[in-house]
Amino acid sequence: MCGIAGFIGDGNAEQLQAMIQSIAYRGPDYLGTFLQDGVGLAHARLSIMDLSADAHQPFFSHDKSVAITFNGEIYNFEALKEGLQRTGKYTFRTTSDTEVLVYLYQEHGPAMLPMLNGMFAFALWDFRKQQLFVARDRMGKKPLFYSVVGSTLLFASELKAIQKHPLCKDEINLQAVQQYLTFEYVPTPNTILQGVHKLEPGSYFVWENGRIVAQQPYYIIDFHPTESNFEKATAHLDDLLEDATRIRMMSDVPLGVFLSGGLDSSIIAYYAQKNSARKIKTFSIGFSEKSYDESDYASAVARQLGTEHYSKILTASDTLDLVSGIYQKLDEPFADASLIPTHLLSCFTREQVTVALGGDGSDELLAGYPTFQSDRLAGIMSAMPKFMIGAMAGMANLLPTSDKNISFDFKVKQFLRGFELEKKHVSTLWLGAFLPSEKEKLLSGDMKKALQGTHGLEIIDRWLDELPMDAGYFNRLLYTYYRTYLVDDILMKVDRASMYTSLEARSPFLDYRVVDYISGLPQNFKLRGWKTKHILKKVARGKIPDMIIDRPKKGFGIPLSHWLKHELRGLCEDLLSKTSLDAHGFFDARYVQQLMQAHFAGKANHRKQLWVLMVFQMWWRNRG
Repeated sequence: MCGIAGFIGDGNAEQLQAMIQSIAYRGPDYLGTFLQDGVGLAHARLSIMDLSADAHQPFFSHDKSVAITFNGEIYNFEALKEGLQRTGKYTFRTTSDTEVLVYLYQEHGPAMLPMLNGMFAFALWDFRKQQLFVARDRMGKKPLFYSVVGSTLLFASELKAIQKHPLCKDEINLQAVQQYLTFEYVPTPNTILQGVHKLEPGSYFVWENGRIVAQQPYYIIDFHPTESNFEKATAHLDDLLEDATRIRMMSDVPLGVFLSGGLDSSIIAYYAQKNSARKIKTFSIGFSEKSYDESDYASAVARQLGTEHYSKILTASDTLDLVSGIYQKLDEPFADASLIPTHLLSCFTREQVTVALGGDGSDELLAGYPTFQSDRLAGIMSAMPKFMIGAMAGMANLLPTSDKNISFDFKVKQFLRGFELEKKHVSTLWLGAFLPSEKEKLLSGDMKKALQGTHGLEIIDRWLDELPMDAGYFNRLLYTYYRTYLVDDILMKVDRASMYTSLEARSPFLDYRVVDYISGLPQNFKLRGWKTKHILKKVARGKIPDMIIDRPKKGFGIPLSHWLKHELRGLCEDLLSKTSLDAHGFFDARYVQQLMQAHFAGKANHRKQLWVLMVFQMWWRNRG
């Protein structure tokens, strides 16, 4: 796992060094740069496989015709290497997957991409063709930002590295601000800066003669049928998940597993321990606030599996001490508060290991979120007159406000508020912060004028339209979760939280073979009645404790609602003061004050809205 950066066009050695130095935490073991004739490639290495200096990057082919800077891991590189060796054309001087990528490109060109099983983002310069080949993995596990400024291309693993180049302009993308207020993140392909983009998952582009000459996807989930027999599907999914976990255990450095005490991480821990000759190390954190604490469940799984388990209970002061440090590193606003415990878990884990497996991706593939149950209920309620739903929402507002994790009143209120727009947007509104009607009150007059005619949800329409109607409503809904929430929330969170402490995180559920197989299974294998992740629970039965399989889902969160009234109140009032908000003039300070006062008084739980605004303000202050 590493960080990459570079440019093709205008730039010098000092600028290239500044770009990679800004993300050096992604790879503290070695910083490498190459600059020649306007081609600048830079790499920050976190050594995982082949720890020798021979595997340092930028890496060159034996004939010096190709150079690459690569972030990620290719789990099937040994098999690919054997295939290349059989041609008799290539001599390998390392045991790294980087070298395999270079010769695979020389043998196949862009057709190499579907052959790769891994997580990656790379930029490869072909000296003979004078072309840059840039690609990102199928599921978007590794980030890639880029910007075209005149005839110069800038690229990097994080936005802040691109900002270090003087050609990058600090112009705010107002449409991205609009989207952020709804989603709590900026969805791909946008970024918070005008003119800077995220490369979409499963796609690549080619740069030549000062412009992008080709840009296209090489992978789109097509939801083709894979198996209709439940017992056969269960057995095959079991095999796939075990193999996906096994191949992600390759490492020349210590490896462990994030163990939250939920179904997803527990089954990954099971497969990891099964395929290890020694006790694997598992890691969990908990909170003194019991409704947010899952550490007892994690310990129960560890005991049954026989892992070497490490657990740490965190207090509010432990957590809050790290808030400013985390958000100083964020180069665009990101308001999923679970970034904080994920980073704390990563820091705790990094004390023992350099690589950690996790359960990310299962909920998006297998309809694991409560929103999928809510969607089924919403379908039943869709025949009700609007005034009745409005009346129910009014009654729900009379429920006492609780600060507990996923409390009853929060679920009911969040569910009913989602009916503001048409059904295709409801899931996004359940997960997000501000409704369109709330943004009408929040945004300043100038912002509303600039954003006239938009509501921030247009990207959902794009992803829905990318799949044909005959894929079915359920699969199209799953696809929107993959293209938005998984890529730009879950995977972005894990990438930043882990890489800020130089830890590599791997996700067996996002092995493309697992993704393709699950995507083709019938809906009732995933969501059966009101039961989420039905087939995975069947796979897990007998492998992990029943209480883990049968208990309700809990998010990996922090007691944010409570902290905003107490430990974080001073920070909240400072960040959201009229003086602070007037620094940019995007938001109406009076409306923000109303949100704060209602939350502080316990009249409403505005934790999501307030945190979205606070994170934006922290980003605004730190961006210079």
